[in-house]
Amino acid sequence: MDRITLTGVTAVGHHGVFDFERREGQPFVVDAVLYLDFAAAAQSDDVKDTAHYGEVAQRITEWISGEPLNLIEALAVRIAEGLLTEFPLQAVDITVHKPQAPIEVPFGDVAVTVHRSRVPAVGSLSGEQA
Repeated sequence: MDRITLTGVTAVGHHGVFDFERREGQPFVVDAVLYLDFAAAAQSDDVKDTAHYGEVAQRITEWISGEPLNLIEALAVRIAEGLLTEFPLQAVDITVHKPQAPIEVPFGDVAVTVHRSRVPAVGSLSGEQA
C-alpha cells in the first residue's frame, strides 16, 4: 500500500482533563500516515485522484482546535475516523503529541498513536459472489 506522510501539523487546542488546559489551551502536534493506492493518481497526474495533503492538514488543524476532549486518545480516534470518512484512504496512522502536557517531571514529549482502516463490506471478500 502506498503512503503519504504528514508530520508536525500543529494547532492550539483546549483538550485535557484539567480546567486550566481547557481554559488556556496549548499546542498539539499531529503526525499522519495515509494509506492509499497511488495507481489512479500516477496515471492521471491529477490531485483529485489522491488524498490532497493540504486539505488533510487543514482538517487536522480544525479537529485539534475544535470541540475540546479530555483525552488525546479520543482526539487521535476523532482525527483517524474523520479522515477515513472524508478522504479516499484505506487506512491511517495518527499520532497526537502533547508536548506541554501537565506532567510533574522533566519530559520531552507525550504521544498516542492509533491505527484505523476501512472494514470491507460484508460479502466483499475475494471469491464471494454478489
